[in-house]
Amino acid sequence: MKNFVQPGDTITVTAPYALTAGDGALVGTNIFGVACGTYANGATDVELKLEGVYDITALSTDTASIGALAYWDNTNKRITTTSSGNTKVGVFVGAKINGDTTARVRLSAAF
Repeated sequence: MKNFVQPGDTITVTAPYALTAGDGALVGTNIFGVACGTYANGATDVELKLEGVYDITALSTDTASIGALAYWDNTNKRITTTSSGNTKVGVFVGAKINGDTTARVRLSAAF
Protein backbone atom coordinates (compact mmCIF):
# COMPACT_ATOMS: atom_id res chain seq x y z
CA MET A 1 0.00 0.00 0.00
CA LYS A 2 1.43 3.34 -1.02
CA ASN A 3 0.56 5.25 2.18
CA PHE A 4 2.43 2.88 4.56
CA VAL A 5 5.33 4.67 6.30
CA GLN A 6 6.84 2.25 8.87
CA PRO A 7 5.84 -0.46 11.38
CA GLY A 8 5.94 2.07 14.24
CA ASP A 9 7.88 0.12 16.87
CA THR A 10 10.76 2.58 16.34
CA ILE A 11 10.31 6.23 15.44
CA THR A 12 12.64 9.10 14.61
CA VAL A 13 12.27 12.29 16.67
CA THR A 14 14.24 15.27 17.94
CA ALA A 15 15.89 14.62 21.33
CA PRO A 16 13.93 16.37 24.11
CA TYR A 17 17.13 16.29 26.23
CA ALA A 18 20.51 14.54 26.17
CA LEU A 19 20.11 10.76 25.99
CA THR A 20 22.31 7.72 26.43
CA ALA A 21 21.38 4.39 24.83
CA GLY A 22 18.75 2.75 27.03
CA ASP A 23 17.46 5.99 28.57
CA GLY A 24 13.75 6.65 28.68
CA ALA A 25 12.52 9.76 26.87
CA LEU A 26 9.21 11.60 26.82
CA VAL A 27 8.55 13.54 23.62
CA GLY A 28 5.66 15.96 23.90
CA THR A 29 3.05 14.66 26.31
CA ASN A 30 2.21 11.26 24.86
CA ILE A 31 5.22 9.68 23.15
CA PHE A 32 7.50 7.64 25.42
CA GLY A 33 10.32 5.45 24.20
CA VAL A 34 13.77 4.10 24.93
CA ALA A 35 16.78 5.66 23.19
CA CYS A 36 18.54 3.40 20.69
CA GLY A 37 21.79 5.40 20.89
CA THR A 38 23.48 8.33 22.57
CA TYR A 39 22.25 11.77 21.49
CA ALA A 40 22.79 15.41 22.41
CA ASN A 41 19.90 17.61 23.51
CA GLY A 42 18.06 18.76 20.39
CA ALA A 43 19.71 16.20 18.10
CA THR A 44 17.62 15.21 15.11
CA ASP A 45 17.24 11.69 13.77
CA VAL A 46 16.99 10.24 17.28
CA GLU A 47 15.68 6.66 17.25
CA LEU A 48 13.28 5.65 20.04
CA LYS A 49 11.86 2.16 20.59
CA LEU A 50 8.18 2.40 21.53
CA GLU A 51 7.50 -1.28 22.17
CA GLY A 52 9.07 -4.04 24.18
CA VAL A 53 10.31 -4.83 27.67
CA TYR A 54 13.19 -2.80 29.12
CA ASP A 55 15.09 -2.34 32.36
CA ILE A 56 14.78 1.41 32.92
CA THR A 57 16.15 3.71 35.63
CA ALA A 58 13.62 3.89 38.47
CA LEU A 59 13.02 5.60 41.80
CA SER A 60 14.92 3.35 44.21
CA THR A 61 12.42 3.65 47.07
CA ASP A 62 9.38 2.56 45.02
CA THR A 63 7.95 -0.94 45.26
CA ALA A 64 5.67 -2.55 42.68
CA SER A 65 4.24 -5.94 41.89
CA ILE A 66 4.03 -7.47 38.45
CA GLY A 67 1.21 -5.85 36.51
CA ALA A 68 1.26 -2.54 38.40
CA LEU A 69 1.18 0.59 36.26
CA ALA A 70 4.49 2.31 35.55
CA TYR A 71 4.82 6.08 35.13
CA TRP A 72 7.56 8.33 33.77
CA ASP A 73 8.80 11.11 36.06
CA ASN A 74 10.11 13.49 33.39
CA THR A 75 11.60 15.88 35.96
CA ASN A 76 13.89 13.21 37.40
CA LYS A 77 14.03 11.04 34.24
CA ARG A 78 12.99 7.76 35.87
CA ILE A 79 10.19 5.22 36.24
CA THR A 80 7.96 5.55 39.28
CA THR A 81 4.75 4.15 40.74
CA THR A 82 3.47 7.70 41.37
CA SER A 83 0.75 8.69 38.91
CA SER A 84 0.27 12.31 40.01
CA GLY A 85 2.12 14.67 37.68
CA ASN A 86 3.67 11.80 35.69
CA THR A 87 2.93 10.02 32.39
CA LYS A 88 1.71 6.41 32.24
CA VAL A 89 4.17 4.47 30.06
CA GLY A 90 3.51 0.79 30.73
CA VAL A 91 3.35 -1.95 33.33
CA PHE A 92 5.88 -3.60 35.60
CA VAL A 93 6.68 -7.09 34.35
CA GLY A 94 9.07 -7.83 37.20
CA ALA A 95 8.65 -7.11 40.89
CA LYS A 96 10.29 -3.82 41.92
CA ILE A 97 11.64 -3.84 45.47
CA ASN A 98 12.94 -1.02 47.63
CA GLY A 99 16.56 -0.38 46.73
CA ASP A 100 16.34 -1.42 43.07
CA THR A 101 17.56 1.41 40.82
CA THR A 102 15.97 -0.07 37.68
CA ALA A 103 12.56 -1.52 36.92
CA ARG A 104 11.53 -4.02 34.25
CA VAL A 105 8.72 -2.38 32.28
CA ARG A 106 6.69 -3.37 29.23
CA LEU A 107 6.02 -0.19 27.27
CA SER A 108 2.49 0.63 26.22
CA ALA A 109 0.70 3.66 24.83
CA ALA A 110 0.91 6.62 27.19
CA PHE A 111 -2.63 7.80 26.41
